[in-house]
Amino acid sequence: MNKNEDFPNLPSSETRSKRKMRISAVWIIPLVALIVALGIAVQKILHEGPTITIIFKKAEGIEAGKTFVKYKDVNIGQVESVRLSDDFTKVVVTAKIEKSAEGLIVDDAQFWIESPRVTLSGISGFGTLLSGNHIGLEIGKSSKARRIFTGLELPPSITIDQPGRQFILRADTLGSIGIGSPIYYRQLNVGRVIGYDLATSGRSIDIRIFINAPYDKQVTTQTHFWHASGIDVNMNAKGLTVQTQSVLSLLIGGIAFEETVSILSESKPAAEGFVFNLFSDRTSATKKHEDIVSNAILYFNESLRGLSVGAPVTYAGLPVGEVTGVGLEYNAKTQSIRPRVDIALYPAHFIAHIKNIGQKEPQAKDKEWRGAFMQRMIDRGLRAQLRSGSLVTGQLYVALDYFPNAPKAGKIDFNSPVYEFPIMPSSMQDMEHKISGIIAKMEKIPFDTLGLDAQKTIASLNKMLQDADTILKHVDGEMLPEIKTTVQDLRKAISTAERTLASADKTLVGKDSPTQQELRLALQEVARAARSLNALMEYLERNPNALIRGKIQEAP
Repeated sequence: MNKNEDFPNLPSSETRSKRKMRISAVWIIPLVALIVALGIAVQKILHEGPTITIIFKKAEGIEAGKTFVKYKDVNIGQVESVRLSDDFTKVVVTAKIEKSAEGLIVDDAQFWIESPRVTLSGISGFGTLLSGNHIGLEIGKSSKARRIFTGLELPPSITIDQPGRQFILRADTLGSIGIGSPIYYRQLNVGRVIGYDLATSGRSIDIRIFINAPYDKQVTTQTHFWHASGIDVNMNAKGLTVQTQSVLSLLIGGIAFEETVSILSESKPAAEGFVFNLFSDRTSATKKHEDIVSNAILYFNESLRGLSVGAPVTYAGLPVGEVTGVGLEYNAKTQSIRPRVDIALYPAHFIAHIKNIGQKEPQAKDKEWRGAFMQRMIDRGLRAQLRSGSLVTGQLYVALDYFPNAPKAGKIDFNSPVYEFPIMPSSMQDMEHKISGIIAKMEKIPFDTLGLDAQKTIASLNKMLQDADTILKHVDGEMLPEIKTTVQDLRKAISTAERTLASADKTLVGKDSPTQQELRLALQEVARAARSLNALMEYLERNPNALIRGKIQEAP
């Protein structure tokens, strides 16, 4: 029975099937466009690189939409916007990087504005004169991604793919060293200075250098660096020395290095970042740096003028140490001040000069053996003496030499950190003492009295010469005529005697009688005397001054 028949006034329901929704053809085109747009967006997102932010102090030559980001001169991105920071002190640059270069944007990557620059190492960024400034990129070693960076004021001095190693030089002052200054090894340019800064202590300068491969293998733990800037003119006990590396170092400065090997230290390759001391010149850098040092004091009683710190201490002309201090010391016992010289002796270097001494290194390391060896040498007369190293410079040095007649020295405590080494006065000081003694003796001579005596003697000689002139005149005027008359009378007497003798021969009994012989001999003696007297008078006639001066030696 139909329910509506019983209740005809009630509404009735009808069951109908659901209609299917129909899409109009008009919506097909927008739907396809939406799908294409979504595909393009997804494709763009999947292939788009990161957007990075770089903060610079200033953005010279950077323009949005024009300036590129380059790595190895290849465009890897472009600047999208340039704006000031919130505090207006810096410039914030936003750049879009290509997807292919996303792996370069890591935590330790570096960015800078590439522009034309003239530095000590050369000219960089020359190509930007035509293309304009761009942002340079130097990749890092990190694998961690990063999107905000602080830009560098200057481009990095070395690239990550450049072979070589970095080291640090510690110096008291920077001198003429700058970024880009060359590094020399045997006058070859093998590296450069890449940076410098004040050390943590604030008392020195840390200079960062880069040595190119394969020359970085020459840097060992025994390597020493020194300033090679300009011309190094040095006047010391060795004379005048002039050293330079190259013409370039004269203009922009430079650093040189060399290995100095110690007989007690093993040379090992220096690790990257190893810290070296930077010396002021080659002399102080290449001299022997000994591991074993024996410090001694010398007390001289003479002037130390010309002796300076660094002067050599030699034995037989060979260097065995150096002067480390020159000054004065107050002696409380005698309340006097005396000159003091501090020296450093290098026992190992000293023993290295000695042949046939056995195992040198073990003996050099044995402190007791060294002390006994030095004591034996001192007992034999080894002393320290000041000597002149150069007549031109006047520089002095300390020489160790044997003096057999030197005063005996007591036993020395070589275990003490500093001990007194016996000395010998220099030869110059002995000469000064002798000259002073001669001058003192000469001062005691009464030159005033001697002068008066000399004047009296000269007056007496003058009087004697005047008397001699009078005598000569008397001889010439009076004595010579009388002597001539006497000789003539003597000749007459001889003639008379000869005639008498002739007549006597007739009266005497025999020619050979004793009376006749005696008379003949007497007459011969008279004749000889007459001839001698005649020769004397002839000589006086030729030389009247012979009575005063004596007979003149005649030439043969």
